[in-house]
Amino acid sequence: MSKPQFVYTTYIETSAEKLWQALTDGDFTERFWFGQRVVSDWKVGSPYRFAKADGSSLQGKVLTSDPPRRLAYSWDPPSAEAKREQTSRVTFDLEPHGNLVKLTVTHDELDEGGKTLRDISGGWPMVIASLKSLLETGRGLAIDALKAAREKADASGSSGVCAL
Repeated sequence: MSKPQFVYTTYIETSAEKLWQALTDGDFTERFWFGQRVVSDWKVGSPYRFAKADGSSLQGKVLTSDPPRRLAYSWDPPSAEAKREQTSRVTFDLEPHGNLVKLTVTHDELDEGGKTLRDISGGWPMVIASLKSLLETGRGLAIDALKAAREKADASGSSGVCAL
């Protein structure tokens, strides 16, 4: 039986080099990833860490680093509930198409029915939309939009949005 995966594709009006920088530079990630600042040297085998001012963090190891084409890293389960789940993998594929870049985010090696799968299914679209907005307009999405979506999901009993 194959493991579930989450795949999200969008086109961003930017260069592959600028998109790579946005994915790997803490000054960029903090602006589109709702306060999450990434730190890593992006060498295969090196650790990475996304951290927020409140002390929460997400971490793992760099699995693939082929600038500006492909980046992959492990995703250690961030929440206590998800700690029982296995480490999953996130892969970013960047394909230039003229003045656009096709970005495909694949999050796989997920536990079926796990919290990580539920959370990323709502979280990745928000993060990638904010990334696209930042690169195309100079502004990421407002964190208030994420809070409103989370509150709505909590009120309905869904857990489709997370702080990724």
